[in-house]
Amino acid sequence: MPNNSIKILFLSTLISGVLISLCANSWMGAWMGLEINLLSFIPLLSSNKNMFSSEASLKYFLIQAIASSTLLFLILLKSNLHEMFYFVKTSTWNNLIMIPLLMKIACAPFHWWLPSVIEGLSWMNCFIILSIQKIAPMMLISYMLINNYFIQFMIITSAVVGAIGGFNQISLRKILSFSSINHIGWMLTAMILGSNLWLVYFIIYSLNIIAIIFLTTMTNLSYITQTFNSLNHKKIVKFTLFTSLLSLGGLPPFLGFFPKWIIIQYLAQNLMIFTSSILIMFSLLTLYYYMRMMYTTLMITNSEIIWISSIYMKNNYSKMIMFTFYILLLGMLVCTLILLMY
Repeated sequence: MPNNSIKILFLSTLISGVLISLCANSWMGAWMGLEINLLSFIPLLSSNKNMFSSEASLKYFLIQAIASSTLLFLILLKSNLHEMFYFVKTSTWNNLIMIPLLMKIACAPFHWWLPSVIEGLSWMNCFIILSIQKIAPMMLISYMLINNYFIQFMIITSAVVGAIGGFNQISLRKILSFSSINHIGWMLTAMILGSNLWLVYFIIYSLNIIAIIFLTTMTNLSYITQTFNSLNHKKIVKFTLFTSLLSLGGLPPFLGFFPKWIIIQYLAQNLMIFTSSILIMFSLLTLYYYMRMMYTTLMITNSEIIWISSIYMKNNYSKMIMFTFYILLLGMLVCTLILLMY
């Protein structure tokens, strides 16, 4: 919880902007909610302690302002061209109005701003950009989304860019940003299949992001090389961090595989074989650079042989870490049992 009253004020208005967009009964009301959300988040980005935060906040403001102004222009143009403001399922207006919303959530090929912005932010702001800031635009996208060539191109491009873009990165923030781009492809696919399916995916994705950012904040990690020898005296932290990363990548025993499993099943039932093949193949590439980091840290650069002696800690942080570990490890089992019951 932030101890600064200004941060509490802007966080509350940020959440209220998201709620205004979700509850709006007109597109102008949804645009106003997006603007309140943006103007509340900009003061949270800037910090005197980090010299990169001013540049990142300026980049974020420019991109979001361009997307918001384009969205407003298209809304006004649509309402002026037609006597009644409505969407037809076969109209190209859906695709046009989705473009600024896709830019807001950094969907490829409108993703170029996300890695450079995230690199200059604190971990808390990274969490807000990767999770909370995506809620309102994705809900608005779900109102208009239909299965056509445009959205299939966006899905495949997001999956490819998110997987390949993280290969050469050593920054954990950039790896999470490219992983987010890859997950947007899965969420857009879930929107095509069902209105509630992407919410399940987004909630489990947010749980993984919370676990990873909590652990990296606690251990003050920013780069892969810092994980090689810095966590040897905190074995359970190291295990939980890489369990969270593998869950984010969608390795089957962990919780992150559960929504992907459902989406793959629905894609197979709807005969969308090409899309499912692309998503699975490039999801395996994201798993590759998580596994590469984990293998190097746990096997090659580890300087101790005995693991059990220092695995138990008795403070409050260790209890939270163990709780996170059990959720990510056993959550798949619980969700599977619930799915089988229904």
